Amino acid sequence: MALLVDPPSRDSAGERPSGEVPSDASDEADAVPESPVITEPLLESGPGEAELTEPKLAEPPLTGGRVEALMGELIRVLSHSRLARPLPAVILSALGMAGVAVNGLCATAPQPSVATPPVLLPLTSVARDLGARHLNDLAANVIMYVSITLCCLGLAMMLWANSRGWSPSPRKVFWTAAGAVAVLVNITPVGSGDVASYAAYGRIAALGQNPYTFTPLMLHGGRHNPYTEIVGVKWQNTPSVYGPVATWTHLLAAWIGGAKPWLAIWVLMIMAGAAFLATGYVLLRTAENPVRAVLLWVANPLLIVELVMGGHLNGLLALAAIAAIVVSRRCARPWHDLVVGLLVGIAGGIKIDAAFVALAIAIPLIHDRAWARLVRTSVVAVVTTVCLYAFSYGITALEPMRQFSKLVISPTLWRLVQVTVQHYYGDHAEATVSSTFGFIWPPLLLLLAWYLYNRLSPDVPTVLAATCALTFAWMVVAPWQLPWYSSIAWVTLALLPRNSLTRWLTIATGALALMHFNGGQPTNQQTGPTP
Repeated sequence: MALLVDPPSRDSAGERPSGEVPSDASDEADAVPESPVITEPLLESGPGEAELTEPKLAEPPLTGGRVEALMGELIRVLSHSRLARPLPAVILSALGMAGVAVNGLCATAPQPSVATPPVLLPLTSVARDLGARHLNDLAANVIMYVSITLCCLGLAMMLWANSRGWSPSPRKVFWTAAGAVAVLVNITPVGSGDVASYAAYGRIAALGQNPYTFTPLMLHGGRHNPYTEIVGVKWQNTPSVYGPVATWTHLLAAWIGGAKPWLAIWVLMIMAGAAFLATGYVLLRTAENPVRAVLLWVANPLLIVELVMGGHLNGLLALAAIAAIVVSRRCARPWHDLVVGLLVGIAGGIKIDAAFVALAIAIPLIHDRAWARLVRTSVVAVVTTVCLYAFSYGITALEPMRQFSKLVISPTLWRLVQVTVQHYYGDHAEATVSSTFGFIWPPLLLLLAWYLYNRLSPDVPTVLAATCALTFAWMVVAPWQLPWYSSIAWVTLALLPRNSLTRWLTIATGALALMHFNGGQPTNQQTGPTP
């Protein structure tokens, strides 16, 4: 079956065309490959067939002075070493995910935590029955740090091996990853307690209350309610900050789970895994370089840890985003614009991050002066988003998001400024500075996104370049940022040709994962809600 290809250029911005993304463009590691590499043909070939293609010139590297030069030299050396082999790369990736899974299998915390919900999913319950040792805080921390590092290194090694000619069957990679995901969703989530909050918000909605004004602590029984007990103390009195579409997925899980929080969380884990695989399938069917696409998404151990093993709904957001982007790139009929607007509106109903996707889709239409398409898409997107909020929980759903947007997470430069001002000038000055942040970081985000956008090759489709640049800049600049927020940047990067932005996204996501995994400190005991 032939892969989908772009129509003649319609969304070009400057000299940037919308189609013809070279599948064999330069690698993240090499400036100019010196030998041809084997890549997947664009059309279905006979058994064992592949075509030998001449490598094209490298994309312009991101300029960063000596730092970028040293990074490029280091990666160039490593990519030509024995590390750039498929077997060691796959082994390290598997070890990284296995280490995180071990923490999940030993996650029998009897009290709520931002680290690991105190519930036992099926495989965790089996492991406990078989006598799995309960890890102390130090051991769990060490395992998490080492595992996340191995995931980053394993991903880099797989990409290096791919640049040197390793071209596994993308379908086999996809189904292998699907098998791993099918196992991992049965393990207690590790890395974040967000999924416990999802379940509690779903329970609130199932009881007919508004999760944007009604907090988990208000459930019958207060802190002793089964759903409230599994939510980290820090978030028990916090309303939902997610869109109505996300709340409906939480509601579905809570309906199925009933009075059993572990069952609701299990359903949410299955949803997260299904969304992750569905996104990978879209990439597999639409990418001109499906090998690179599956390596950067479904086989990406770092994303599996954050999106699947953490149970986060950002995988669902990535699915809606990439579906909208693919349709906007490949279709130009009026009803296609309506579909794009609908998908963007649904994405906005999941999380507010979808605004970056909407902006990226609009950029090429504005440049090409395709005003009719822009109006159709924008109107449908706005109407869909407004209807989702207005006819579900009303404008009250936006208030927690507005309050949450003012928070600053540690460690960031913003937090350092906050603490310094508070130390010297008191709480009043800190509040003033925090309010000022809201005016400073959006312009900085746009400036960084513009820089990254212009550093990508002109051959890169505008909507992909803009989405990747905007979401990556948001990861770097925003005062509140967590590793799973990188999902949209990763899913668009998977459709781009090889470029040096990959290394920086890996480093950024890995660094955030090491700083915020929160999964290394469960108080493991032999008690807790069980299946």
